[in-house]
Amino acid sequence: MAAGLKSSTLELLKRFNRAFPQFYEQFVSSEIQLQNLRLAYQLYKSKRAIIELKPEGNRSALHFAYRNQSFLLSDIFGVLAAYGLTIHNLSLYGQIHPPMLVFIKLVVSRGGKTLAGTTADNVCRAVREALAGHFEVEEMLTVEFNLDAGLEEVETEFYVDPVFHLPALLIEADNQPGLFYKVMYAIWQEDLLVVNANLLVWRGRTRLILYLLGPNESLIPDYLGQKIAEGVRFRLLGTMN
Repeated sequence: MAAGLKSSTLELLKRFNRAFPQFYEQFVSSEIQLQNLRLAYQLYKSKRAIIELKPEGNRSALHFAYRNQSFLLSDIFGVLAAYGLTIHNLSLYGQIHPPMLVFIKLVVSRGGKTLAGTTADNVCRAVREALAGHFEVEEMLTVEFNLDAGLEEVETEFYVDPVFHLPALLIEADNQPGLFYKVMYAIWQEDLLVVNANLLVWRGRTRLILYLLGPNESLIPDYLGQKIAEGVRFRLLGTMN
């Protein structure tokens, strides 16, 4: 736990952390815990999604906080794909108890560079409009991508993580345009809630490990998890509409 904090802040942080999975306090740095607490307070005050896109070195960092819902990632990654952004890193921490908030940090670039101020503003506005249902992500993406085309060399695996004690879905596929959007769209189609994520891009392959809750924010039994893994794979290969 962060040293030098007021006892009242420490107590507030402890109460805030109880809504996350068990691993959160152990594996997530106190700096990130405090940042998420601040974002939660901003969210409480503003009553609307926190969406910030700022330079970070030669890239840009998108910070997002809102109440977790299955369509969120589909909308966010759809907007990023529509603006032609490259995703370098993903951090996601979601609560598994009310108020079910989710905190996301995405490191992105455009043409290998940080986003210009106008572009960053437009991306933030598009994400907000997509969440409000005023920005049709699919319509914009169909200009750039064939959304009906399946991904190549897709592998999926469901398991219960022995450390995090959460259902997990591993998805691995060749890098290709629209990959992240198609993955998150498939997750939405299965009505799954992502509460943590790990991303690795290596030698032309992308590996995502998504820690999940099922429909109605429930735990996913193994037999259903296997069906979900198979269903997501079929969707990504383009063999299921």
